[in-house]
Amino acid sequence: MRLEDEDAGKIMTIEWHMLEKHKLYPLIFLSSFSVRTLLYPFSVIKTRIQIQKKQELYRGTWDAYKNILKYEGYNGLYKGFMISSFQILSGLFYITSYESTRHILKNYTQIQDTKYRAFIAGGCASLVNQTILVPCDIVSQHMMVLGRNTINGKIFKIDTLDIGDKYDIKRKGLSKAIISQIYKKDGLIGFYRGYFASLLSYVPNSAIWWSSYQAYSNLLATLAPVWVSHLFLQCLSAPMAGITSAFCTNPLDIIRARIQVSRMSYLSTIQTLWEEEKLGIFKKGLSARCTQSIIYSFFIILGYESMKRFSVKDEYKKQIRW
Repeated sequence: MRLEDEDAGKIMTIEWHMLEKHKLYPLIFLSSFSVRTLLYPFSVIKTRIQIQKKQELYRGTWDAYKNILKYEGYNGLYKGFMISSFQILSGLFYITSYESTRHILKNYTQIQDTKYRAFIAGGCASLVNQTILVPCDIVSQHMMVLGRNTINGKIFKIDTLDIGDKYDIKRKGLSKAIISQIYKKDGLIGFYRGYFASLLSYVPNSAIWWSSYQAYSNLLATLAPVWVSHLFLQCLSAPMAGITSAFCTNPLDIIRARIQVSRMSYLSTIQTLWEEEKLGIFKKGLSARCTQSIIYSFFIILGYESMKRFSVKDEYKKQIRW
């Protein structure tokens, strides 16, 4: 039998009904936590660059990394990490929503193209995800930017909650103080500040990422020799999708971060950003975001697609190629 004939029956995309869920969820949880731990410093750097006015504090990604490390140590790169880690639970809802929506679209609608199903499912999954994680996102972002942001003796204040100076040096109880201040200033609605900005940023980002990932995977599968690993092609497709989505949605992500931290209205935020950055809004924090997205996309897909292969039902194992 020729290799081409042997490969013809192989499954490129592992569908939701092919998986043993009790095996999949613990593996996804472990994989997500590992990747988040590795890449969290990029989130801190990206958020600080997005929040600052022009380049008053950091000149770019590498400059931010060096100065945070110099003045705040490694702990500065992991501010808000514990609060942010709760988002891993929402990630399970995200994956379930994504895969379930793809399954429904395939079986109950006329939408059979994998790219379109991925686009719609990615957007729906992000909608569910943001509803759950926005409060954690807000608290962790305040923690990311809070502290003695000092460069050459100058202290820049880029947080708006008026947490006392004692928390700048000793952050014991910082998350509790931030939660208390948010509730004091805005009530429960404060934990959903920028919710619609999050939807406007993350829903298109997720939709574009998944549809791009599916498109790149399909393209590479047609171009690559049949002996090339499917998982390898998927891991190549993921960073390409990360770059595509980052470029397309970067201004929306900056607006989201500003609204959630600076506590301004949507219109005021957009006006202020335009006055400060003009067209620079399209590249502000983009290098940090692209770097994060490339690495995150690679490791997430490496983990997720591997976990799916480990969790596939016995009747499909022979049809799955690594």
